[in-house]
Amino acid sequence: MQRREFIKSAAIATSAMAVTSSVVSGATLQTAPLAKPMIKKSLKWGMVKEDLSVMDKFKLLKDLGYDGVELDSPDDKITMKEILEARDKTGLELPGTVNSMHWKLPLSDPDPKKREECVKSIEKALIDTKAMGGTTVLVVPGVVNATTTYAEAYERSQKEIRKLLPVAEKTGVKIAFENVWNQFLISPLEAARFVDEFKHPMVGWYFDVGNVLRYGWPVSWIEALDKRILKLDLKEFSFKKQNDLGLWKGFDVEFMEGDCNWAEVNKALTKIGYSGWASAEVSGGDRKRLLTIREKMDEVFKA
Repeated sequence: MQRREFIKSAAIATSAMAVTSSVVSGATLQTAPLAKPMIKKSLKWGMVKEDLSVMDKFKLLKDLGYDGVELDSPDDKITMKEILEARDKTGLELPGTVNSMHWKLPLSDPDPKKREECVKSIEKALIDTKAMGGTTVLVVPGVVNATTTYAEAYERSQKEIRKLLPVAEKTGVKIAFENVWNQFLISPLEAARFVDEFKHPMVGWYFDVGNVLRYGWPVSWIEALDKRILKLDLKEFSFKKQNDLGLWKGFDVEFMEGDCNWAEVNKALTKIGYSGWASAEVSGGDRKRLLTIREKMDEVFKA
């Protein structure tokens, strides 16, 4: 009798545990859905072509449904006072800045004085971004050309960026490398390795979805970069326009009308757990054009 009672009690307990586990599992699925990958819409400051004050440009973007805007730094055309007043008055966020010197004075330049000047400009951008409440400075890590070999660009850029790590630590603003048409870091595995070799939490990647179509597929880059992705730049690219009209014409296409498979991009971003900012980096214009871009971004977000 004792044995039969023991077996009966154990069976009841096991059944109860299974039900409880099922309920808990179901509750978890219901209360913790996967976050959407792209949840905040931004754009680049230079895309705003209306002849307005800084304050009125901020108001315009907020009215059009943008969550934020990314400014260039250093930039002597706008004062920090204007920026902060416009931010606080409108509620438009400043997620980060784009360094304004990394093309003119690349970190890979043969001239050490030019590299030094670029480093100083990124240092200022880090400080400015902290003041704005942002979290990243977009940096093109280097350029390979007739005067700079691939190996030289790799060594020089890492050396210069390491000088900036103490400033990044102090400000709490991360240095985010972007994949651009600079003939440098053109493989996703190499891009990931470039970040990892710093062995530092204040560097990561600013992944440009459209730029990568020249070298590969966005999903491959997203899978390789994974948690290294800090923010996203959005643009479209058309292979047909590239083939028919020339390489740069590939960008001359609206969101959802090119070859960026946004549904697959969103799936890949969800898989790695990305959830945050996405900034349009396309041809800007007046109020009507900026509204069209925001509406197209909504389609991208929902793909």
